[in-house]
Amino acid sequence: MELVIKERTFLPKDFKVKDWEGLKPYFEKLLAADISSEEALKQWFHQMSELEAVVSEDMAWRYIKMTCDTTDQQLSEAFEYFVREIQPHIAPLSDQLNKKALASPQLENLKKQKGFDIMIRGMEKDVKIFREENIPIDTEIQSLSQKFGSISGAMSVEHDGQELTLQQAAVKLQSTDRKLREQIYHKIADRRLEDKEKLDDLFNQLIELRTKVAKNAGFSNFRDYMFTAMGRFDYEPQDCFDFHQSVKSEVVPLLDDIAKERKDKLKLDTLRPWDKAVDISGKEALTPFEGAKDLTQKTIEVFSKLDPFLGDCLKKMEEMGHLDLESRKGKSPGGYNYPLSETGVPFIFMNATSTLRDMVTLLHEGGHAVHSFLMNELELTDFKNTPSEVAELASMSMELITMDHWDVFFKNEDDLKRAKKEHLEQIIETLPWVATIDKFQHWIYENPDHSTEQRTEEWNKIFDDFSDSITDWSGLEVNKSKLWQKQLHLYEVPFYYIEYGMAQLGAIAVWRNFKNDPAKGLQSYMNALKLGYTHSIPEIYEAADIKFDFSTSNIKTLMNFVKEELEKI
Repeated sequence: MELVIKERTFLPKDFKVKDWEGLKPYFEKLLAADISSEEALKQWFHQMSELEAVVSEDMAWRYIKMTCDTTDQQLSEAFEYFVREIQPHIAPLSDQLNKKALASPQLENLKKQKGFDIMIRGMEKDVKIFREENIPIDTEIQSLSQKFGSISGAMSVEHDGQELTLQQAAVKLQSTDRKLREQIYHKIADRRLEDKEKLDDLFNQLIELRTKVAKNAGFSNFRDYMFTAMGRFDYEPQDCFDFHQSVKSEVVPLLDDIAKERKDKLKLDTLRPWDKAVDISGKEALTPFEGAKDLTQKTIEVFSKLDPFLGDCLKKMEEMGHLDLESRKGKSPGGYNYPLSETGVPFIFMNATSTLRDMVTLLHEGGHAVHSFLMNELELTDFKNTPSEVAELASMSMELITMDHWDVFFKNEDDLKRAKKEHLEQIIETLPWVATIDKFQHWIYENPDHSTEQRTEEWNKIFDDFSDSITDWSGLEVNKSKLWQKQLHLYEVPFYYIEYGMAQLGAIAVWRNFKNDPAKGLQSYMNALKLGYTHSIPEIYEAADIKFDFSTSNIKTLMNFVKEELEKI
């Protein structure tokens, strides 16, 4: 794949972000520029776009390096330096640049061009919520939220004389040896609980600071502030509550069916949390790959079979060293695809061991990566900053439309069927978990003065609402009450979670189209991704030939389709 990186025309080719003093002149130059003509305004947007790309890519690398090795103090300090010594200076000048652009008489003409209308709407929103007094608070929030990665990254357990990360240990929960599963479950849960007070304290600090930011900006709570800050122009909190209710009525009963089948097939008197990952036919866990290299090569093959361009995207990332896939101690938990705005080749980070879930994670993050490549031709950096509802559609659809080629990972027909069944059941389990986390966040920030005890009580109530009624948690109440602490999003990216549910519904619809007509289904999917954020969310979904709809009737229709596909396996 030939990658054409746009030549810099505003900053020197060899410019690197070192400190604020080096960056400041370029912001000042933009502030002083004459934008009285439409042509000058458009050129000004291009210059700002270039500056944004350079700055965001520099911060991206600081974050990537820090998460790849949380034990290296220098890497943490480099990220912290950006957060504390560079970012706070950028914020007020970005606000001034937004105001300068919005005051231009030429803006109305640009608004008529697709993409610019969406970007200008976002700038108006940014001006509305910006408060100078929130800059140091935002800095503090960002520093605090990174502590979650350090605390979680340091967690490990000992088993058979070996030190294992929690991700590595969790693989053993798929063992057919029930005693081993129980033993591993307790080791993982006990290790998490060692830090429960530390994580509660950290969360309490974040709630307090976030609420302060919201109040400073004139909002009654942080939830309402975030709906504006995240640019949720296409839906409201009530739509989220409707989603919760629809999932409760249409999806939770399917969870009960899955749990009941699991209990019966495993011939258990009681289904316990350590029984949820083992194969119900009594076979050992699926191992779709051996090591990060094998995972990479097989995923490239799957993508290439779908479309050669998709395989080339991952090949380019591998060639440039933009993949860090294996789990190891000192590495932050989780997985992500980080777009690199200037280079155009994103970076994938994850904690793979050998499981089906790891395989799906790379397919998921690979969907995000492909999205980045497909947006490379867009005119401005801002056009590539897609909302999560669109970004997650890219990744979750990729999990499903690649299923016809999973034989690359599973040569044995029975293993292939098991993998597909497990994944589709996982989708059924994802929607209630998304509803759980989202509803929990609404409550947290609507009631910011709650005590830790009240939070625990509310979590248990919400968790029970969206869980199967078969699993027995007796004696494990403390474990259950702190389950939310493993969810990175609550600490690092608040209110970023409902998007997974919305996008999951969209992905099922994309897959249904693909099953009906693979060539047309894939083309519609890619056409939607190429739009970046130059159209509204409903328009982008429409380009993919699907609806942005989380009503009970739509969820029912899509769940029926998933059930039919499960029955065919």
